[in-house]
Amino acid sequence: MRALVIGSGGREHALLLGLDRDPSVTDLHAAPGNAGTAAIATNHAVDANSGGAVVALAREIGADLVVIGPEVPLVNGVADALREAGIAVFGPNAAAARIEGSKAFAKDVMAAAGVRTARAESVTDTSGVDAALDRFGPTWVVKDDGLAAGKGVVVTTDRAQARAHAVDVVDNGHPVLLESFLDGPEVSLFCLVDGDTVVPLLPAQDHKRVGDGDEGPNTGGMGAYTPLPWLPDGMVGRIVDEVVRPVAAELVHRGAPFSGLLYAGLAIGADGPAVVEFNCRFGDPETQAVLDLLESPLGETLAAVANGTLGELPELRWFDGSAVVVVLAAENYPGTPRKGDPIDGAGTEGVLHAGTALDDAGTVVSSGGRVLSVVGRGAGLTEARAQAYERLTQVGLAGSHFRTDIGKAAEDGAITL
Repeated sequence: MRALVIGSGGREHALLLGLDRDPSVTDLHAAPGNAGTAAIATNHAVDANSGGAVVALAREIGADLVVIGPEVPLVNGVADALREAGIAVFGPNAAAARIEGSKAFAKDVMAAAGVRTARAESVTDTSGVDAALDRFGPTWVVKDDGLAAGKGVVVTTDRAQARAHAVDVVDNGHPVLLESFLDGPEVSLFCLVDGDTVVPLLPAQDHKRVGDGDEGPNTGGMGAYTPLPWLPDGMVGRIVDEVVRPVAAELVHRGAPFSGLLYAGLAIGADGPAVVEFNCRFGDPETQAVLDLLESPLGETLAAVANGTLGELPELRWFDGSAVVVVLAAENYPGTPRKGDPIDGAGTEGVLHAGTALDDAGTVVSSGGRVLSVVGRGAGLTEARAQAYERLTQVGLAGSHFRTDIGKAAEDGAITL
């Protein structure tokens, strides 16, 4: 199988590493890729958001399977272009990708499907912001209704901060969504979905805030771990039955069946799971941890979804133990990150590349906000955390920062429902 992965982040590096472990995958390609993917795949300088360019590349290399990593190409219909060209693709069409591309659309789907989620209100004009804020709080959840690379959400008890973000979103031409705050620990559950067929992967937990103890602004994710020792037995099945299957069925009903990876971000409260958000693709950095524990062949698994045979796929196999991923971020992230600095130890085992590039001299340098993801695996969280942080000591990037407490609360037994 010749596979092409679209995207350039840590999620795409993880997908390529997983595909590389599958004996049925004989040739790997990435577009545009990064300095890490170049070590295991052929990188191609292609516009990932252009359906025509991706189709042309897939034809040129004779791709048997195209895996689209990021959300923007999916929302822009790149998967549609590939399907129209008769090329097998893992990733939903543009109509189904609206589950992430428009939070208001996702709310409408959930309402029709009877899925629990936060109360929400959309505001499209700055004149309506103050009255809307009065109807929420004392913790405000303010979201950009469009795609914002994981940084369009502000959760705060400071009304002034909530108002500033809401006004900024509207001034930038997007509707702003105000939501009631969902209490309870958060869970990320990836599910392979092919129409009405749903196969869950391992549950994970992301750490969105930039600083230890969940302090500071939201980011695209500073680290994750899997599985979740505090999650009750049967909760994954309950999430599938109460959330994912009803949403998948509603998308089928609307003539937009989902084919790919449906990511449910949930808060687990006293009444059970409630949806915080949906994504239409693998989430970063949870992907790096979850795929590290996948024993089943990844290429065969993704191809089953792409080819409409997910229901015939054998039950997924997983390695025992835990996986932890810690993100190394560039100076100033999640603001404007410093770029172009050389990275020491970028080839260390367990180090996945996200915001990296090769300079003219062939040196690996930083090229984005979240630069590397460092993965550790062990018999439990203690061992997995120790390996991840030990590997991190072998990496150097001027001005970089990371959280020191990824998975620590779970390790300490401090997370309860």
